[in-house]
Amino acid sequence: MIKKLRYRFKSSDTIGFWMVLPYVIYFFLFIGFPLVFSFILIFHRWNIVTPMQWIGLRNFYRLFHDVQFFLSLKNTLIFLLINIPLQIALALLLAVLLNQRIRLRGFFRAVFFLPVIVSGVVITILWQQLYAYETGLLNLLLMKIGITKIPWLNDPDWAMPSIAIMATWKNVGLYIVLFLVGLQGIPRYLYEAAEIDGAKPVQQFFHITLPALNNTMVLVVVLSTIGGFSLFIEPFVMTGGGPMNSTLSAMLYIYNQAFYFGHMGYAATLGFFFAFIVLLVVLIQRKVVERKD
Repeated sequence: MIKKLRYRFKSSDTIGFWMVLPYVIYFFLFIGFPLVFSFILIFHRWNIVTPMQWIGLRNFYRLFHDVQFFLSLKNTLIFLLINIPLQIALALLLAVLLNQRIRLRGFFRAVFFLPVIVSGVVITILWQQLYAYETGLLNLLLMKIGITKIPWLNDPDWAMPSIAIMATWKNVGLYIVLFLVGLQGIPRYLYEAAEIDGAKPVQQFFHITLPALNNTMVLVVVLSTIGGFSLFIEPFVMTGGGPMNSTLSAMLYIYNQAFYFGHMGYAATLGFFFAFIVLLVVLIQRKVVERKD
């Protein structure tokens, strides 16, 4: 009996080992090794072609005196200030509507989620055509109703808000799904009791729906923040960081330093510093948004 149990345990352990092995290999090749190598790069100057040169902490000195990098951080924060509130408000509103018993509810849910699974480059090119100053559909519609054309991507004051609107349209479907999951987990009897007590729909929303969605709200805020800090494809394809560096995001700046200028060591330093900022912002957000049940 004991021998049979030992054989079973050994057999199950072997199967588990082989099941986990592919992920372990993946982790070391594509996560562990790049992280360690990037950390080593922080203290070196390297342009891929020539051998590495040890420079100590010079990359950090350059970072804290790099005006353009802090400009890219400012642009990214402007994007977040527009994108996150707009995205959360729109996603919550649409989720509440799509949680009602309406005709073609499944169809509308699929339509709103569709942009999430479409290639970001394809959507960016599409919106670039919509934003075109002379021939874009948006400006043609504005001219039809007698409003002056707007330089969506050509004016520094309009460029980043335009990208934020496009990013909201693309990603809102994911957060609609998350809010729908949270809404469907709220017991129906809470609303029935509120109706008996004479609570109006607006009161039910603020006193039942929002408190019950607290955990979902924390998740959505964190994911929106991380996604916003990862802004790259939109400015890279639509504006290249212009006009006048008004859409130069932090991720795009790091990319340019690494693959355009060949400053791999400095790009690694920027990457670690930027990751620390993202972590700090997310932790602060959790403290502000998260409430005790």
